[in-house]
Order: sequence, then structure tokens, then C-alpha cells
Amino acid sequence: MKYSSNLLPVEKSTHGVAAVVIGGSAGALDVVRTVLKALPLSIAVPIAIVLHLPPRSADGLAQLLSADTALKVKQAEDKEPLQAGTIYIAPSGYHLLIESNHALALSVDLPVHYSRPAIDVLFESACDVYANRLLGILLSGASQDGAAGMHAIHEAGGITIVQEPTSAESSIMPASALALFDPTYILSAAQIASTLPSLITRATSHGLE
Repeated sequence: MKYSSNLLPVEKSTHGVAAVVIGGSAGALDVVRTVLKALPLSIAVPIAIVLHLPPRSADGLAQLLSADTALKVKQAEDKEPLQAGTIYIAPSGYHLLIESNHALALSVDLPVHYSRPAIDVLFESACDVYANRLLGILLSGASQDGAAGMHAIHEAGGITIVQEPTSAESSIMPASALALFDPTYILSAAQIASTLPSLITRATSHGLE
């Protein structure tokens, strides 16, 4: 199946961005590193990331990604208040959620799509809090995790970016999302990196915290 990239802004993207959530699995780590390298220090929103990785790799992920950006990168902690300009990484073995008071929560509830942390858990909880001020990014992966969460963000009027499946190391995850809805953008890794900073900057221009 051939997918065409959508580089045109749509009306829902003018709400401004208050938070960013990113999810991926097989093949997503290199994309995340590319994206983080493109983010300027002026980014004024929190970013939460769930990647399906083996436990040993996941535990050192924050340190690894810190080499790619001058922004603060840390492993998420339970009940930790979200801070603008900080990148939070889901620890292995825990679901990562965003609560209504804009704090993080960790959960050991049952795996979703055989994964804990699960992308859907983060995306859906963040959507409940931020609605149309949320930007979600779904990357390469070999499961359907994240598709339902992205659809929820779409339905709430948020911005959705799905990696173009033919550019993904594993196309199952992005293709599963595209089977549910038409996202705001369908982009390659390089396009995500070049487009994301300007989308997040709109948060400042709209006076959002």
C-alpha cells in the first residue's frame, strides 16, 4: 500500500501544543534520536516517551538520549510534576500515565498489547488531560500498540503524526493507526524532525503554558 505524506497544516493544529507524547517499538529508537537532535532549547512543553525495549536497554534509555539533546532527559517518576522543556522516559515494567493535575503516574496494571509500558496507556491518559492541545507521534513498531491512543488524540482534535510506514523499519504500528483514521501528518523520520519544532513553537505563540 502506498501512503502519501501530508505536509499541510490543518485547522486543528492552530490550538497550540501543551504537551507531546511519542511512542514506538522496533526501529523507533533511531527516529527518536533524530527527532531529539532537532529540538531547540526553547521548547516550552513537556515530552513523554514510551518505547518497547528490552529491560536492560530501557533502563539506560534516558542516559542514552541525553547525548542527543541539551534538553533535560530523565526516567519518569511516580507523582512527578511535569516540567516544560523536560523529556520523560517510561521506565521498564511500568505503564506511564499523565494525571489531571499534570503529574506523572506509574502503574503495574496488566500489559496492554503484551507491553508494559504501553503506548496506548500514555496516549489515552494524556488525551484525557490535554485534549486538542496534545501532539502525538507514533513511530515504527511491530505491534498495534499506539493506534487506539492516536485515534483518541485525533478524535479530541489534537495533532497526530504517524511515521510513513514504508520509511519505518517495522510498518505494523504506523499502518495500524492509518487503518483507523487519517492523521494530521504522515511523515518520514527526517520530516518529523524538521516539522516538530515549529509545531511545538505554536504553543508559545498562543500563550499556552
